[in-house]
Amino acid sequence: MNIWARIAGWAALIVGLLYFFVPLGGLFEFSLRARRGVYSLDAYVRVLADPEFQATFSFSVVMALVTIAIGILIVVPTAFWVRLKMPWARPYVEFLTLLPLVIPAIVIVFGYIRLYNTSSWLPLTGSIFGTNLLLAFGYTILALPYMYRAVDTGLRTIDVATLTEAAQSLGAGWTIILSRIILPNVIPAVLSGAFLTFAIVIGEFTLAALLDRPAFGPYLQRIGANKPYEPFALSVIAFAITWGCLALIQLVSRFQKSTRRPA
Repeated sequence: MNIWARIAGWAALIVGLLYFFVPLGGLFEFSLRARRGVYSLDAYVRVLADPEFQATFSFSVVMALVTIAIGILIVVPTAFWVRLKMPWARPYVEFLTLLPLVIPAIVIVFGYIRLYNTSSWLPLTGSIFGTNLLLAFGYTILALPYMYRAVDTGLRTIDVATLTEAAQSLGAGWTIILSRIILPNVIPAVLSGAFLTFAIVIGEFTLAALLDRPAFGPYLQRIGANKPYEPFALSVIAFAITWGCLALIQLVSRFQKSTRRPA
């Protein structure tokens, strides 16, 4: 019975891997056909040398870093306070953090345009800085479910109440407690949320397109509509970025386990 269960498990794993990697292999193989009759990296060279690719990718990386900073500033204090002082509010906070999963991004961006257009009381869309700020806040909302759950999971692994009481007994204020005691203890969880946020921002299309910002997502769509091989090369690059973020999450998780094992 155990043998058949093991065979079934391996069979399911192999089928799943084939289902995932065969289309991706075809995608990669087609991206190498830019030169007639031979395999080459011409599509990748043209993409990486494209000034628009460099500009849009750099813009999305900067926006990802800004989004991560905003998410940390919002989520870490909120999750800490809920766990320490307001455990009764946890179900409500979790419900609020799940809303971005059920509210489409297009609804969020149209709400932004409606509330912050040039004729409103706060015309953020009337300037580049204001529009970028709206985009960063929109990205923060989209990444909120992942960042909050990562940080909340990290806080579960430490004794928040004891650490806070010990710090207060030594005269530490709330800012010191958060920045020097709580945050360093949940850094692996914060990094996991940060890598997920980075992957989300790099590939996001709706917010950037409707706010008319030069992000990587709209660039992917424009290239896909006008060129034959470069879109497939860009898709492979986007997959590589996403896998890199997932690999970093696994690396951080293993590092967290290894550092806690001696204790």
